[in-house]
Amino acid sequence: MALLPSTMRAAVITAPGAPDVLRVQDRPVPEPGPGEILVRVRGSALNRADVLQRMGRYPAPPGVPTDIPGLEFAGEVAASGPGAERWAVGTRVTGLVGGGAHAEFLVTHQDAVAVIPEALSWEVAGATPEACITAYDALQQAGAAPGEVVLVHAVGSGVGLAVVQVGAALGCRTYGTARSPAKLDVARALGMTDGVVHGEAGWVVAAARRWTDKRGVDVCIDLVGGPYVAETVPAMALHGRIVVVGTLAGQETSLDLRYLLGKRLTIRGTVLRSRPLAERVAVTEAYARTVLPWLAAGTVRLPIDATFPLARIAEAHALMESNATTGKIALSFD
Repeated sequence: MALLPSTMRAAVITAPGAPDVLRVQDRPVPEPGPGEILVRVRGSALNRADVLQRMGRYPAPPGVPTDIPGLEFAGEVAASGPGAERWAVGTRVTGLVGGGAHAEFLVTHQDAVAVIPEALSWEVAGATPEACITAYDALQQAGAAPGEVVLVHAVGSGVGLAVVQVGAALGCRTYGTARSPAKLDVARALGMTDGVVHGEAGWVVAAARRWTDKRGVDVCIDLVGGPYVAETVPAMALHGRIVVVGTLAGQETSLDLRYLLGKRLTIRGTVLRSRPLAERVAVTEAYARTVLPWLAAGTVRLPIDATFPLARIAEAHALMESNATTGKIALSFD
């Protein structure tokens, strides 16, 4: 086995603030504990949680680096901790962590990773776990069934584009909302039936009535939150289910409870980052079993809008904050 370095390069949040608070610094290579593996990271990507953490608005959960962001990764098993015998050194693995993926090495539990299919590059494998696991898990929580109509807010985001494709693979008809026609065009090219640009009050229900012959949508995956929830409630069909995944538009809203009661709707929230190990293992196993084969076959694919080396992490954050991208912003570690 090759001798491992004692230090690694990592993107470090030196203080809460704008992208320029990020610095690439040398940090000790972490040591895997019982049941853990050390992964040499080859690819990763940015997510909104990384931006919020850098701004001081989304602290890392216990047990992960507090100042090194990064939730998803692809890499090679470099070493194993005590009792971790599942993977051989050199095995290509991918998965999610609570933080620390924007560094050359990370540690994670041996059961919380999936083997990367040979057809997937480091770039793709490192930029898809968060979006695809979130999309598949949210659709499963919603009980999305073949033939149902699924609406996704922020359809041009990585998770939104994953919902479009995973929903279609599950037999659903998908629709979306976005801030620009260009984002809708990308989603249509990946299988979205139709979409609409953000508008004035009542815009969601008007679009839903047009798409469904006034019946309403069965499932909404809301990646925006805030007033979008209130706009969506009257657009739902009887027994509709709304899963709120993000709060980019705000953490509060007000609802007309008549729709909630009369249509017998379900609204639930979900988050991946802070889940206990057993739940993270379960969603990773579902990803390995269902979505990774779709990625390898090309049934699901996530556009990568831009790729930055780790040294340009601040530029990557600035691009994400511009909201000008469609799809993922990837990081490379070459």
